[in-house]
Amino acid sequence: MSAGQRRQADGIPHAAGVVLASGAGTRVGAGINKVYLPLAGRRLVSWSLAAFARVPAVGTLVLVTRPQDADLVDSVLDREVGGVEVEVVHGGQTRQESELNALRHLADRIGRGVVDAVLLHDAARPLLSPELITGVLRCAREHGGAIPGLPADDLRAIGADGASLGEAPPGTVIRAQTPQGFRAAPLLEAYERAAREGFDGTDTASVMERFSALPVHWVRGEQQNFKVTYPHDLIVAERVLEAQRVQDPGGAAAGVPNGQ
Repeated sequence: MSAGQRRQADGIPHAAGVVLASGAGTRVGAGINKVYLPLAGRRLVSWSLAAFARVPAVGTLVLVTRPQDADLVDSVLDREVGGVEVEVVHGGQTRQESELNALRHLADRIGRGVVDAVLLHDAARPLLSPELITGVLRCAREHGGAIPGLPADDLRAIGADGASLGEAPPGTVIRAQTPQGFRAAPLLEAYERAAREGFDGTDTASVMERFSALPVHWVRGEQQNFKVTYPHDLIVAERVLEAQRVQDPGGAAAGVPNGQ
C-alpha cells in the first residue's frame, strides 16, 4: 500500500489521480492500444501509474480503459504495479465521456469530501514526474484549477484566409500538458453540466472554463512530459529513461513507487 492509499484507508481527504488509457492510439502504427506498448521493459501506461503512486497526497488511483484491453490491463496491474491498488473504469466514446465516467465513479467520495481534488492524465505521456504531479495538485488546491504547459513563444497567428498575422505575444501561449488538476466538487458539477448541454471541450480545462468560475492557473510543465504519438516518440522516451537511470539508478526511472 502506498502512502497515499494509507491516507484513503484512514479517511483523510486526498486527491485522486485518473490515468486515461481508453483511446485507440492508431497513429503510432501498432496493432494494439499504444499505451500497452513496451517502454524500457514495461508497458507505457505503467510509468504514469507508478509516478502517481509515488505522490503521498494521491490516495486514489483510477485507470480508465477499454473493455477489449482487459487482458492487457490485468497484465499491467498484476506484474508492473503490484502492491498499488488501482480502480478500473471503462471509458466512453470520447475523451470527455471517459473523464465523466471516472468522475461519476468517484462521485460518492467527492460528495463526502473524501476526494478533494482530481488530476486527469493522458497515459500516452509516460514520463511525467512525481514533482510535476505535486506541483499541479498544490496549485489546484490553492486556486481551484491548474494546467501544466511549456511556453510556446515560437507560434504565429494565422488568419482565416491563411495569411500570417504575426507572432503571438511572448508569454501568452503555452503548449498544454497533463495532468490537469481541479477541486473535485466543481469539476464533477462542470462535467455533469457539459453532459446535459451536449458540450464537448478540447480538454479538461476547456470544460471548467465554460461551466465553472474557478480560475485555472498555469504550472510550468516538463520537457520530458511529451505525448507518445508516433513510433519515433518511443525511441526518444527510451533514451530519456536511460539517461535518468544513469543519473539516478534508484530514482523514479526505476519505476518503484515509494511506500510499497
